Amino acid sequence: MSHINAPKPLIITAIALAISLAVLPEAAQAKAGERSGKEVVDAVCAKCHASGANGAPKIGDKQAWSPREERGLGGLTQSALKGIRKMPAHGGNPALSDFEIQSAITYMVNQSGGHWTAPTNKSAKIAERTGKDVVHEQCVKCHQTGVNGAPKIGDRAAWIPRGANGMDALVRSAINGHGGMPARGGMADLTDAEMRNAVIYMFNQGITVAK
Repeated sequence: MSHINAPKPLIITAIALAISLAVLPEAAQAKAGERSGKEVVDAVCAKCHASGANGAPKIGDKQAWSPREERGLGGLTQSALKGIRKMPAHGGNPALSDFEIQSAITYMVNQSGGHWTAPTNKSAKIAERTGKDVVHEQCVKCHQTGVNGAPKIGDRAAWIPRGANGMDALVRSAINGHGGMPARGGMADLTDAEMRNAVIYMFNQGITVAK
């Protein structure tokens, strides 16, 4: 067994932290994604637009879609959201989001001779980066070799004392900056959760590598 200078209480605290953190996911499970334009059309819009029922412009009919294309995505979206003539609001499916409706409209326009760019979901949340992702993208610049006194990834003796005051304190130190490390490790767009993911990843590497 390798020699460790850290006092036994620190070792016990660090191991307890590691065990508790090991069962936590690094990032929350992503919510189910919204359906693509084709999926919405196949499930909802095709009931009328596939055959042209109730006067709906038939998918693939360039002549029918051309004047509608001129109204732009904004105009067609408003009609679809509110309902027009025999088409009910939201195409009869109130569960459809505005973005899903925009995607469906764009799909039908492009299937009918249009060349629209797929809409961007501005309300979608950016996926949270895992601790491993953050560490390999940024933290390794110092923690891989111990630059400026940074505890090296895998250095058990260096990481155990840093966990003595609890993970929250260690994460706060990383967020605010400490010693030669700037706030958020010099990566300003990291969220608090992503910082926590990175710290947990490096901490666990540090106390599990050596035996």
